[in-house]
Amino acid sequence: MRARIAVVDDEAAIRSLLKAMLTKENYDVTTFGDGESLFQGFETTQPDVILLDLKLPDADGLELLPSLKRQWPLTEVIILTGHASLDAAVSATKLGAYDFQRKPFEHKSLLLSVERALDHKQLTEQASSLRQALSTMSGGSSAIFQSASMKAVVRTVERVAPSEASILITGESGTGKEVIADLMHALSARSKGPFIKINCAALPRELIESELFGSVKGAYTGAQADREGLFRQAEGGTLLLDELAEMPVDTQSKLLRVLQDKEYRPVGGRSVFKADCRVIAATNQDVDLAIKEGRLRQDLYYRIGTISINLPPLRERSEDILPLANTFLRRYAAQAGIIITGYSPEAAQLLRKYDWPGNVRQLQNQVQRAVLVAESKIIEAGDLSIGLPASEEEGASFTLLEQMERSTIVQLLQETGGNKLEAAKRLGIGRQTLYNKIKTYGIDA
Repeated sequence: MRARIAVVDDEAAIRSLLKAMLTKENYDVTTFGDGESLFQGFETTQPDVILLDLKLPDADGLELLPSLKRQWPLTEVIILTGHASLDAAVSATKLGAYDFQRKPFEHKSLLLSVERALDHKQLTEQASSLRQALSTMSGGSSAIFQSASMKAVVRTVERVAPSEASILITGESGTGKEVIADLMHALSARSKGPFIKINCAALPRELIESELFGSVKGAYTGAQADREGLFRQAEGGTLLLDELAEMPVDTQSKLLRVLQDKEYRPVGGRSVFKADCRVIAATNQDVDLAIKEGRLRQDLYYRIGTISINLPPLRERSEDILPLANTFLRRYAAQAGIIITGYSPEAAQLLRKYDWPGNVRQLQNQVQRAVLVAESKIIEAGDLSIGLPASEEEGASFTLLEQMERSTIVQLLQETGGNKLEAAKRLGIGRQTLYNKIKTYGIDA
């Protein structure tokens, strides 16, 4: 939809000029000669931005401003006046005005103010929507999270998201670490910037520094041109380093220096760049064990884990299983255009009692499958593969892609005689990553 702009000015020439100028920028513009007609013109909808003259026939703009903000709290107001003064500007700002433009105004300045006001409105709406979502997660009649542990996680997210502090998110595979990272970014001051995600385990050891910090032409064999690193791509936004403990230890030391100095140098380069991004890291490994085994630098852990958030496995918060299952049911039923109202008592009992080794991701996949195979408006126990014998259940709760990956891992383990290190090398992943996948997929290695 085009942004709705309301122009309120008693001078017809000003109204015509502003309408022509803003319509040319593809805005939906409506003009009014006084405050009363503005309220009447937007009885069923609301404007995104109001350009409000300070002196109107029926009201003073500063006196009208509080009523506008009460009527449309998210609407941004830009004051226009030919009698600009510092006191009036300060008063307008205190009353909720987004900006203050003098007449005669410069076209570029006014258009930039409108554009920024729209961006600010969108950001405010997103933050409001996400806060509402977080509130729904932690409380209310249809709470997604009812366990005390996840309510504590949500409260922490709300508190620390607006800060610039580095965040470390820990938890088993499938617990929702990336979802929490998404919320962190969306609720931060950097939400308008890019959100770059990288799986450290998926990067070749010899290229990981180039991926992170960039490189210059000729820095290594095959470097045919300058390469922009992830820190540069995430400038002004957030960088998520997933599976941090899979990063080579020597690269961890360089990452630590970047976090401390807030600057980095591309591989083979001389220029130093400012590291202007927030770093969020995640790992599904036992941090204490990784440090003890030398796979994770302790000083990096202390630096990047300024705030640490641990997501408990689903088996430890059974109160969340049915609320989550109902949320997924509504989503996938709507996507498939199917009317399914809920779960039978037997199906609900199965969901509550199952151990969920794949955590929330496995529950999500299980509900999606059940929606597609259900033959009635209720999910029955037989629609859930978790009730099948182990031989039939194997892989049934995973997506097709995950089932294919599981079969590949089983085949390679058979070919290597159970040698996990060799199987990990053939797969191009880290040994610990393979261990995690074996556990998640329930493979008898």
